[in-house]
Amino acid sequence: MDGSGPFGCPICLEPLREPVTLPCGHNFCLACLGALWPHRGAAGAGGPGGAARCPLCQEPFPDGLQLRKNHTLSELLQLRQGSGPGPGASPAPSPAPTPEPPAPSVRPSAPEPSAPCAPEPWPAAQEPVRCDACPEGAALPAALSCLSCLTSFCAAHLVPHERSPALRGHRLVPPLRRLEESLCPRHLRPLERYCRTERVCLCEACAAAQEHRGHELVPLEQERALQEAEQPQVLSAAEDRMDELGASIAQSRRTVTLVKSAAVAERERVSRLFAEAAATLQGFQAEVLSFIEEGEAAMLACSQGDLRRQEEQRGKLSRARHNLSQVPEGDSVSFLQELLALRLVLEEGCGPGPSPPRELSFTKSSQAVRAVRDVLAAACTSQWEQLQGLGSDEDSLQKPGSEADAESQDPDSTSHLESDAPRDYFLKFAYIVDLDSDTADKFLQLFGTKGVKRVLCPINYPESPTRFTHCEQVLGEGALDRGTYYWEVEIIEGWVSVGVMAEDFSPQEPYDRGRLGRNAQSCCLQWNGRGFSIWFHGQEMPLPHPFSPTVGVCLEYADRALAFYAVRDGKMNLLRRLKASRPRRSGPPTSPSDSFQSRLDSHFAGLFAHRLKPAFFLESVDAHLQIGPLKKSCISVLKRR
Repeated sequence: MDGSGPFGCPICLEPLREPVTLPCGHNFCLACLGALWPHRGAAGAGGPGGAARCPLCQEPFPDGLQLRKNHTLSELLQLRQGSGPGPGASPAPSPAPTPEPPAPSVRPSAPEPSAPCAPEPWPAAQEPVRCDACPEGAALPAALSCLSCLTSFCAAHLVPHERSPALRGHRLVPPLRRLEESLCPRHLRPLERYCRTERVCLCEACAAAQEHRGHELVPLEQERALQEAEQPQVLSAAEDRMDELGASIAQSRRTVTLVKSAAVAERERVSRLFAEAAATLQGFQAEVLSFIEEGEAAMLACSQGDLRRQEEQRGKLSRARHNLSQVPEGDSVSFLQELLALRLVLEEGCGPGPSPPRELSFTKSSQAVRAVRDVLAAACTSQWEQLQGLGSDEDSLQKPGSEADAESQDPDSTSHLESDAPRDYFLKFAYIVDLDSDTADKFLQLFGTKGVKRVLCPINYPESPTRFTHCEQVLGEGALDRGTYYWEVEIIEGWVSVGVMAEDFSPQEPYDRGRLGRNAQSCCLQWNGRGFSIWFHGQEMPLPHPFSPTVGVCLEYADRALAFYAVRDGKMNLLRRLKASRPRRSGPPTSPSDSFQSRLDSHFAGLFAHRLKPAFFLESVDAHLQIGPLKKSCISVLKRR
């Protein structure tokens, strides 16, 4: 062994410059071998017959062997010089580790001389790793890679590693395209250990370092065997997660499509309404301008007639006066006649002339237009504030049956569906509900993320600020704030309430105000063992429907509506659809239905000012429910779409 280190040239004892690798696996400077091999007749450089030999192990090589630069080793040297000492300083020699006999499970056995190792066939799309010792342009596929020589060898050039005792301790691995990836970037040594504490691959130098002292270190192959045993479980979990993400992605894509189509439709409606408003304003403008023109023409006709009469009278007076001034002084007859004519003209024009009009009727037009402008500006400001959510709910409610209300309906909304609508339609809005264990009351036992049952003995759940403390309730994960959502619940036993609750509702509320449907921040459908009923804001509305073990919940955020369905044989039977209508201003309610609707009209729209979560309340001690099996069917439906 030379004393120049693993990256030093055995000839010049300096760091390798333009390293070349001989078939025996040793590395030398290109200039050093070029200077040495022309004198192969000298002692130590050549053998009998003048054949070239390795200066280190004396392995003979063919006379026409071409020296090729080892690019991988050259890149590693540049990397080492960039992170280690400067180019001018030679690397410090590291003590050679005591060679240990390689274990068969760690080091792949070298191929037998009689049966050279042939590489496995490579896929057509992947280029095989080539031998670094073969001549350039005629390199064969590599059989193994040597982590000590940092070189890949074909079966023929791998023979020295089988015969030479100095090379048998090298670690051979299947062909690697980039050998540097199997080396420690810090010490440039093979990665042979695995740290389970930090979950990283290490070389022997890193394993002996201070930062990994006390960590659980195992051989790399041992860790791989353990990880391969756990691989099916990880792949199964990945498949489940990919299925869930597939459903979520499909739902998100549908939401994106729905938002885009709704925006296009709304943009067209707004453009049409603005065009109609502009046409109305243009019509009003034409009427006002026509009114001004008509008033101007009428008043001009009157004023211009007076002007002509006055100008004619003035002309007559001027001529009569001129004629009187032209009468000779001795002509008494002409004097009397002209003076009489002047007096007659004066008598024709006696009386006051027309006075200017006190008011021009068409000047009121600007006041009318100004009033329209002010009303329009105030209406635009008010509607813009309501559009941004700054106006009151009562002002923003539209009249039932109006054109704007009809046009604002979501094209995919379920409000127009009849009670016997097919279930497949609702699966377009399918939402996968997972129960949130951090919200479950201590008297509720969860079965995975889909089932929950009320128990008599409290469960020792960890502390959580979102856990219910006085009500046997649990919420679903994820908050809903836009779009349409549908999920199903199977009532297995007992009294069960199913609905929605505001995300920011306090779970520490007392029993009388914290139960589902007993406050303004939640609403539910309850099965009390005898019949269904709706609860909202502490008021109950019984429903005349028989028991159905499967209940569908449809939350329509765009319409601010919540609907409950009985699901039987793929059919949807509407139990009740809750939505606020315009508040009535008549007398007090005359029936429980009117009273409940009045409560909805006053407070139900405010429920949608919050982000909502699916909510479940198990009232009786034997209550038990299961989230409906929407997952697989919903994924299949979404994939077909």
